[in-house]
Amino acid sequence: MADKFTVGILTSGGDAPGMNAAIRAVVRTALANNMNVIGVMHGYEGLVNGEFRPLGARDVGGILQRGGTVLLTSRSKRFVESAGQRDAIRKMNEAGMDALIVIGGEGSMNGAYALSQKGVKVIGIPGSIDNDIWGTNIAVGTDTAMNTIMDAVDKLRDTASSHQRAFLIETMGRNSGYLAVMAGIICGAEIVLIPEHPITVDEVAAAVEDAYQRGKTHAIIINAEGSGIRTTELALRIDEMDVGFKTRMTILGHIQRGGSPTAYDRLLASRMGVKAVEALVEGTHGMMTGLKGKGVEFIPLVDVVSNKRKVNMEYYHMVKVLSR
Repeated sequence: MADKFTVGILTSGGDAPGMNAAIRAVVRTALANNMNVIGVMHGYEGLVNGEFRPLGARDVGGILQRGGTVLLTSRSKRFVESAGQRDAIRKMNEAGMDALIVIGGEGSMNGAYALSQKGVKVIGIPGSIDNDIWGTNIAVGTDTAMNTIMDAVDKLRDTASSHQRAFLIETMGRNSGYLAVMAGIICGAEIVLIPEHPITVDEVAAAVEDAYQRGKTHAIIINAEGSGIRTTELALRIDEMDVGFKTRMTILGHIQRGGSPTAYDRLLASRMGVKAVEALVEGTHGMMTGLKGKGVEFIPLVDVVSNKRKVNMEYYHMVKVLSR
């Protein structure tokens, strides 16, 4: 066993649908290349603690369709410090790990880069419902989250139209308005609030009142959680302004993280998992897998952590045009 190349795999930060599909792809591709695989439980915290378990082909059977992550995840304050990173590397060496594959979001890629700077062979796989990771067109989990939001908003629209109300819907997106903007387009929202383009309560109220005066039977307002305006306060203020519609509020919360991954996310996660192992076979590391056009490519982790992904403001303006 010691003669075989051994790769560790962990999931870190917020869970995203499709992480299990990526785990499955990594394990089975590694086994096909005569590698051993060690699963790290509870993300970077588990790496520091040495919470490891061997993974075989049967250990990842039946997980393709499951949301969440079978390796579990957590956030680790200890790993942020250099001492915690050194402890993690020591645990990896004791377990005989030759490389590590990290599945997670922006913070997870920062952790992967930190390890790579200390000599660890690391490959990252972007997994985030917010789609806030630089270097990839889309991350694993984003498509499923978008479909969850679309389903919820479609249902809310039915009752909003029946009662002639304005529905204020909060999506996730502390630092990125991607989910809110895309939901605004595919769900026909009248207005979208995002961190990248702050607007006032008065502007929101004016848009809702304009929709009422144009004869619309309802109005949909989508608010990213990091927009700077609290959803509860916004609902109260709009009602106080008497814009025509009565307002109802729905905070989607963690329902956006759950559920069985879509076909797109299962395929994307599988492609990225296979590509991550292929990188190690080729001797490539210090990279993240990223979707560019139709192909999965390697993006240097240093570039990933040095750049911030921004919402395409063309999509934001599209919401206004299509809401007429």
